[in-house]
Amino acid sequence: MEKLVYVLFGSVSKTPESLARELEAHGARRIAVNVSDAHVAAKLGSRITRLDPTLSGVVSFWLDAALEREPLERTLRASAVQIAGYSVLESVALANTTHLAAKSERTPGINMIACIATKTGQPYGAWLEHWLEEHRRVALETQATYAYLRNIVVRALTPGAPAWQGIVEEGFDAASIGDPMAWYKADGSAQKLQANLGRMIASCQAFLDLDRVESHPMSEYRF
Repeated sequence: MEKLVYVLFGSVSKTPESLARELEAHGARRIAVNVSDAHVAAKLGSRITRLDPTLSGVVSFWLDAALEREPLERTLRASAVQIAGYSVLESVALANTTHLAAKSERTPGINMIACIATKTGQPYGAWLEHWLEEHRRVALETQATYAYLRNIVVRALTPGAPAWQGIVEEGFDAASIGDPMAWYKADGSAQKLQANLGRMIASCQAFLDLDRVESHPMSEYRF
């Protein structure tokens, strides 16, 4: 089986439930739909975006073979202004065991979705090692996440898809978004906040093209 991730741009015209139902009818399994909806509207100030139209959703699912994706892409194209698809490898740095919801219900909290690219001139092997190993340690030690999933891009599936090398999903309590003291689990200490923030900035600078990062708060629905 292969995991596919599709980034949706512009407004999403279908509900997560209807979208998942159509994808499932075409063979998709373990579907996750992330959307910018009313639940995250108050947190859009934390968004980092440079694209027009901007990201409005991220849909992932497992399929027996990517060659069978055409009917699923038709469904997604009919749901958004534009799509970008990728074949990925999934790496779970932190599984969600605390913020759970019934199938098709919204996951409590907010899923921060980041699309990332390699730092210019950095060998891919060194980039991948830093992201999956060193950055994992820094992220888990300095941020108040309840879930952390990395999608390593194997190849783009749609023409013109942005040249991202990774799509990241990190779950945070809604109260943490926009509150650095909570986000960086500083426990009220300004010194700890500066230390954790400094570690995170240094790690990001070591492997990311920061001018190409997209980061968006979204609601997650799993099917």
